[in-house]
Amino acid sequence: MTQVDNKNERVVRALPPRRRSRVRVLAWTGGAALLAAAVATAAVGFGGNGAGTAVAGRTPPATAKVTRTTLTETKTVDGTLGYGDPISVTAKSQGTITWLPGEGSTITRGHGVYSVDADRHPLLYGAIPLYRTLEDGVEGRDVELLERNLDKLGYAGFDVDDAFTWATREAVEDWQEDLGLDVTGKVQPGDVVVADGPLRVAELKKTLGDSASGPVLTATGTTREVLVNLDVADEHLVKKGMKATVELPGGSTVNGKIASVGKVATETGSGNDTTTTVEVAVSVSGLKKSFDAAPVDVTIVSEQRENVLAVPVGALVALAEGGYGVQVVEGSATRYVAVETGMFADGKVEVTGVEEGMTVAVPK
Repeated sequence: MTQVDNKNERVVRALPPRRRSRVRVLAWTGGAALLAAAVATAAVGFGGNGAGTAVAGRTPPATAKVTRTTLTETKTVDGTLGYGDPISVTAKSQGTITWLPGEGSTITRGHGVYSVDADRHPLLYGAIPLYRTLEDGVEGRDVELLERNLDKLGYAGFDVDDAFTWATREAVEDWQEDLGLDVTGKVQPGDVVVADGPLRVAELKKTLGDSASGPVLTATGTTREVLVNLDVADEHLVKKGMKATVELPGGSTVNGKIASVGKVATETGSGNDTTTTVEVAVSVSGLKKSFDAAPVDVTIVSEQRENVLAVPVGALVALAEGGYGVQVVEGSATRYVAVETGMFADGKVEVTGVEEGMTVAVPK
């Protein structure tokens, strides 16, 4: 539709709407798409002074105020709520499985992960697995890991360092006696399970009476989180610590925060349907329902501008001289004012060059 102001022969023509991208994005308030869909063209310029002279004319069909507000730019993507990627717990000793935990149960430091021939294999916290026998005279980070765990479990009389001494051996013997194990003063790699924190049993791979060789169970961490496979083109929008909102099945929402952004890109699909993504982990709080796994929508706050002047995106007009302007309404007269645009979000655009409280036309 074309609107003509006969007195000044200015013409405002609505541009044809931009075609939608075929790429599925649940919600994206980027400025380019909104601008293309909403801006009209002002055929007559301002003669170089950046503002038009007020002219008489009929009141526009719709108006809006220039308001001071906070604009928030967001992107909503698909995610999966769960307990993170599972790890496999493998037995490193010969014998028969005589005890297993229940699926969904939580195992903490010092408690058994499984038993072989009635001997409990407890959980220790650490970043490296045990790979050798720890005994008198051995030194290294694995010794420190063992001593740190013994100290946390209440055993004393030794220094937490990287040296296995006679004092360490005595603490190990006390620990083995309390567990009902053979008292040797030594710790073999297969005697314990090492993980970076508490474990939640995801799936049992063995049953009672099975041979202890091979995978016994899979486990995850105990904290629920959301994993998002984010397109690498959007990776710049997120960083660790950013706020997010997670919409759960049923429509309720909980608060989230970007916990990590993967450094390794993964390619899926083939041919023209290839997608390259990075894994983004989002920690969540306030969960009241227990979901082992559930599809969710994650809305990420990628940018925020506080205390800025804004108008509806539909108020913008493209100027013949280049750039954009708005049609300011002053009683029965209107004039065009050039503006600088900033962030686009929530159907509004940040503008400078106008004053708070001004009335602008919003063409239908």
